[in-house]
Amino acid sequence: MTSDESLDAAFSALAHPARRAILQRLAQGTATVNTLAEPFEMSLPAVSKHIRVLEKAGLIKREKDAQFRRCTLDVGPIAAIADWTETYRPIWDTRFDTMSKLLTELKDQSS
Repeated sequence: MTSDESLDAAFSALAHPARRAILQRLAQGTATVNTLAEPFEMSLPAVSKHIRVLEKAGLIKREKDAQFRRCTLDVGPIAAIADWTETYRPIWDTRFDTMSKLLTELKDQSS
């Protein structure tokens, strides 16, 4: 998978709130599929589908441990997202600085 395809898959996987919640839980440590499913009001197969999307995007790894499937967060793709967004920081910093100056000028004019 190319770097663009990896980013596309990661952003697509992160688009759903249940998948973001699963990742948030996995940030605390390894968990079984059943543990990950507990807080959701959806079937275990539905949670498993979300887990498969995260796994396909490379955001998590699943291992079989006896009768349990343990999931672990893979921070590599998250770091790639952070790196990608960081390239846009100078643009946003400039825009926020410009907006701040404009707001200060407007405030000064109204005083």
